[in-house]
Amino acid sequence: MNDFLLYIGRSGLYLSLFYAFYLLVMRHTTLFRFNRVMLLAGSFLCLALPLIRLRTGKAPMAQAGELTLLPSPETATGAMTSAALPWADLLTILYFAGLLAVLVAILVSSGKMLRLIRSGSAEKLEDCRLVVSKDDIPSFTWGRTVVIGRKDLEKNPAILTHERMHVQCRHSLDLLLFAVFQLLFWWNPLVWITRSELKLLHEYEADEGVLKNGIDATQYQLLLVRKSVGEERFSLASGFQHANLKNRITMMLKNPTSGGMRWGYLALLPILMLAMYACNPTKNKNEQADDVGIPYQLVEVKPTFQGGDANNFSMWVNNHLVYPETAKAAGKQGRVTLQFTVDKSGDVTNVKVLKGVDPELDAESLRVVSSCTEKWTPGMQDGKPVDVVYRFPIVYQLK
Repeated sequence: MNDFLLYIGRSGLYLSLFYAFYLLVMRHTTLFRFNRVMLLAGSFLCLALPLIRLRTGKAPMAQAGELTLLPSPETATGAMTSAALPWADLLTILYFAGLLAVLVAILVSSGKMLRLIRSGSAEKLEDCRLVVSKDDIPSFTWGRTVVIGRKDLEKNPAILTHERMHVQCRHSLDLLLFAVFQLLFWWNPLVWITRSELKLLHEYEADEGVLKNGIDATQYQLLLVRKSVGEERFSLASGFQHANLKNRITMMLKNPTSGGMRWGYLALLPILMLAMYACNPTKNKNEQADDVGIPYQLVEVKPTFQGGDANNFSMWVNNHLVYPETAKAAGKQGRVTLQFTVDKSGDVTNVKVLKGVDPELDAESLRVVSSCTEKWTPGMQDGKPVDVVYRFPIVYQLK
C-alpha cells in the first residue's frame, strides 16, 4: 500500500502543476473545446506519468524500520504495537475514508438528480429527451436528458437551446470522467478548482452555441442576469448555471483567441519533465548496492516476511533481542545500523554492521538478525526473484 500512496502523491503533484499552468495561462482564452480536451487528456496523462521512470541518480536505500529495545518486557511490547501500525497505514486509512466520503456524496447527489428526472413529464425531441417539471427549478442536463421548469420552457426558449448545447457537446461525459480525479485526489484543492473551471468551460461553450443559433446576445445576457439567483444542485449535471456570471458575459464579448495559443501547452512539458526527474529515482535493474543486491526502494516487488512488510520483521527482531546486562548496567544505549540481504531464496544473508554503538550491542544485533531462519518471500524484478538489500536500524534505549 505504501507504493500506492507514493503513486497517488506523485500523480497528484503532476496534476497540481498541470492545473496551475491552466489556471495561470489558459483559462482566459476562448479555446473552449480545445481546453476541455486538454484538461481531460492532460489529467489522464498525469495518471500515467508516475509509471514512467527516469534515470536520475542513485536513490538511498529505504530503511526497514526502527526498533526501540527497552529493558522491561511491558515497554518492549508497546514498541511492537507501534511498529504494527505505522504512519503509512494511518495515511492509507485516512485516504480511503476521504475517498469513500466523496463517493457517497456523488452517489447521493446522483440519486437526487435521478428522482427529479423521474418526477417530471418526459417527451422525445430530435436530439434529446426533455423532462418538464411543474416546479420552478434551475434547468440542467444529464447525458441526453434535459430537465427544465415549465415556466422557463414557455417564457425563455433560449434556456432550452442552452441545455441542448450541453447535450450536443456531451458535457456530462466530461464530468463523469473527471469524477475519477475527484475520488482519487479528493485531498488536492486544485482538483476541485479545476472541476469548477471545467464546468465553466461547458457554460462558455453552450453560450457560444446559443449565440450561433441566432439568439440576440444582449437579450441573452439580460436573461442570464434575470436568472442569476440559483444554486448548483447536482455535481454530475450540466446546467444553465449562474455562478461566474461576469466571466460568462465577458467571454461572450471577448475577441476570439488566436489559434496559436494552442501551442502554449508545450511550455508545460519542461516543467513536468523536471518534476519527473526530481521524483523518480533510477530504476536500472543492473544497479546494485555493494554488489550484493538491489536496494529495497528500487525493487519492483518488495520482499515480504510472515505475509507482511518489513515491519513484521521488525516485530520478529524485537521479540528475540536481549539487552546485554553488562551494557545495561553501564548505561550504554544508541542506534546500531545493520545491513542485510534477502536473497533469491528468501534467506537473510550478508548481515553486517554499518554503524555501531558498542561491541556488545553490535554483537547482539548481528546475532539476532543472523539467526533468522524463517523464509522471506523474495523480491521480484522483471518477474524474476532477486537479491534485495535492507538498511536496518535498531535503537537501544534505557529508561
